[in-house]
Amino acid sequence: MVDISELSYALDTFYFLICGALVMWMAAGFAMLEAGLVRAKNTAEILTKNIVLFAVACTMYLLVGYALMYSSDAGGFIPNLGFLIGAENSVDAVLAGGEDAPYYSARADFFFQVVFVATAMSIVSGAVAERMKLWAFLAFAVVMTAVIYPVSGYWTWGGGWLSEAGFSDYAGSGIVHMAGAAAALAGVLVLGPRKGKYGKNGAIYAIPGANMPLATLGTFVLWLGWFGFNGGSELKLSDVSSANNMAQVLVNTNAAAAGGVIAALILAKIWFRKADLTMALNGAIAGLVSITADPLSSTALGATLIGAVGGVLVVVAIVVLDKLRLDDPVGAISAHGVAGIWGVLAVPLNNADATFGAQMLGIIGIFAWVFTASLVVWLIIKAIMGVRVSEEEEYEGVDLAECGLEAYPEFNVAKK
Repeated sequence: MVDISELSYALDTFYFLICGALVMWMAAGFAMLEAGLVRAKNTAEILTKNIVLFAVACTMYLLVGYALMYSSDAGGFIPNLGFLIGAENSVDAVLAGGEDAPYYSARADFFFQVVFVATAMSIVSGAVAERMKLWAFLAFAVVMTAVIYPVSGYWTWGGGWLSEAGFSDYAGSGIVHMAGAAAALAGVLVLGPRKGKYGKNGAIYAIPGANMPLATLGTFVLWLGWFGFNGGSELKLSDVSSANNMAQVLVNTNAAAAGGVIAALILAKIWFRKADLTMALNGAIAGLVSITADPLSSTALGATLIGAVGGVLVVVAIVVLDKLRLDDPVGAISAHGVAGIWGVLAVPLNNADATFGAQMLGIIGIFAWVFTASLVVWLIIKAIMGVRVSEEEEYEGVDLAECGLEAYPEFNVAKK
């Protein structure tokens, strides 16, 4: 006869793996969104970055990152160095029961966490699009996914000093999204804007993306994947309380995304006199990022309002960053960074166990570490191999320069 603890273990493991697969599908969403928002001549290169960064993230987190993040002492600042992902849970440990008994597979935990680190790295690719060398980007991805993200991840989800200080971030508004935006900001500062983006006397020139249907599809894919991102962070499904929590998380996640779209579109219409699709798309992402720090505690209406604030903030942030001449082709720093900060600060509004002091400490600690470490790595890469393609390559498009092919080749007739 099968023990009830074995059934619960199997169910929770299956649920965890499916949620991880949904988060992995977000990699496709990022790829489609970014491919739609860059110019046609840079599409193949941004797609190459997205699939390779996922492979790099999975490999480096397997080799070093996971052990760095989860194999260290509670309350610490500097994590212990480790390798690989450890042993699987034994049947005896599961059947023993009690508070310390594992309730899902250790391999499922790794799988769920590895797709999170890939998400953080995906945020960087859009912000540095259209002018960064492919191999410089991949070199940074190695360090980001092996060391930079796991260190701040240890401080928080790994039980380090920020966790001990009371910092709360349910699914990663700060730990994942703000961290990715901080790394992206450092890269943008080192890299500089695209040619033709900014002119004299503060002039700003729009550089439209090549494929809005693709960008819209990418946003819907991200929206779907986010149900795994936030839903999986409940960690358990096999009891009534956890099942109810899972349902509330998904309802709130969806509500926040909807609030973000509506608020961003209304503000764009008032401000720009146009219903700007790109702002609506970023509004959805900002709403999702905003609720990710605590998709459980608020009501559905409260989640809608939290997402709406994120939608307003992302529109304002995109305009402000442009005025500061910080060129982010897809709005990643605004949607993930600014909305991520708001999401972390919003937690105490609904969660009595969280404090604004601890949340601010987490924001400062994570941002300072990731931004500073990333800036140092970007500068080292720049000194060794350079980070930017030549002016001629940028003009012709990085597809040909970096990948030797075009995503949208002209119709060619073979000569006889």
